[in-house]
Amino acid sequence: MSRRRPFAAVLAANTVSIAGSSLTLIGVPWFVLQTTGSAGRAGVVAFCATLPVVIAALVGGPVIDRIGRRRVSAISDLICAVSVGAIPLLHYAGALEFWMLCALMAVGGLVHTPGLTARGVLLPDLAEHAGTTVTRAASLYDAVSRGARMIGAALAGVLIAVFGAESALLLDAATFAVSALLVTAFLRGVPAAEPQRAPGKISFAGYRAELAEGWTFLTRTRLLAGITVMVMMTNGLDQGWSAVLLPVHGRETLGGATAVGLLVSLFGGFALLGALLYGVWGERFSRRTVYTTAFLLCGAPRYAVAAFTDTPLPLAVTMALSGLGAGMLNPILTTVIYERVPDELRSRVSGVTTAGCELTMPLGGLSAGLLVDGLGATPALLLFGGAYLLTTLAPLVFPAWRTMERAPEPVGSAGPAGVTAELSRTEPALPGSAHAATAPRPSAN
Repeated sequence: MSRRRPFAAVLAANTVSIAGSSLTLIGVPWFVLQTTGSAGRAGVVAFCATLPVVIAALVGGPVIDRIGRRRVSAISDLICAVSVGAIPLLHYAGALEFWMLCALMAVGGLVHTPGLTARGVLLPDLAEHAGTTVTRAASLYDAVSRGARMIGAALAGVLIAVFGAESALLLDAATFAVSALLVTAFLRGVPAAEPQRAPGKISFAGYRAELAEGWTFLTRTRLLAGITVMVMMTNGLDQGWSAVLLPVHGRETLGGATAVGLLVSLFGGFALLGALLYGVWGERFSRRTVYTTAFLLCGAPRYAVAAFTDTPLPLAVTMALSGLGAGMLNPILTTVIYERVPDELRSRVSGVTTAGCELTMPLGGLSAGLLVDGLGATPALLLFGGAYLLTTLAPLVFPAWRTMERAPEPVGSAGPAGVTAELSRTEPALPGSAHAATAPRPSAN
């Protein structure tokens, strides 16, 4: 049991933290719509919350290794607790200005991703320590995250309807504090969670070299490149959906925050089911086939149904099917990525990849808000849904995705040259392209 305790602690920390984040996911857009009545301003807040995420993900990999994954996770959660909790407290005091809301969301966005990355890159070590496979651990990790999102979304809808959006934000602040406590207490003494010693003196040049290692690996690994670009596009579209389009649709046609919370909860519940099903039976099927089908199912249909219906039931059925597909994505991505990225590069590649996957998220929320204010909700939904459909056809078009079915041979050396030589023997060239990834997380919700 003691061997499984660190993995269980990370699962528990993620459960609490992500459940709380679901409160904010619904609570902040609803708070902005209630206090300003502007979809454009909701988009501006989403932009401010997600732009720092890209910066933090890009530069955070080497920092996570130096400070230590346990410490980064705990510090990240504590700062998020303060930044989220300050919003309702300032509002109650009558001192909250719009620029303050944007600034507090930016602070939370800046520190939240390094904390998630720090926990995520521990997964292979914790799986080995617990005596299970990475695929099963990744499925459980994602299933727990999806379940937490389901609980948090349902709770958010009720809290907002009964007590107001401020109550959801206060509860989120408390969940961040609990997550920090769990990680601090139960990951102490896990070697992979502690600071990694640098081969030389810590310097800006050395930091830049480590960051470049992650970028070099990324740009020379064609399958991971395709994954990063694809998830980058869908994450931006999903941010527009969750931060603006769904809250606006819920406010105008579905009857309020409770309906939105239940829809997001339904999505999360079926995503949990999808992750569990893939963990049990997924390895029997083609990764590429399951991945492509799941992405087509979880993407464009949501936007189309929301655009053409004004009752909750059709969208509820669509959200359930979309969640089922979404739940199968991260276990596949996690397995593919950890097969290809050596341990010593994991944090660096993960940081660069996460930055790439989240690059369009600030623009997703902002553009959705501007489109709703300028054209209306229905045209905005159709434009976003069409872009999502085109993006999810990529695995059927580009040859590099065929290599998703097998793991490359073990990498012989840690340096970029050794990595590149190994990959060149295991992956066919993709004409006219070179991008890559590590630990991208589709944000469909």
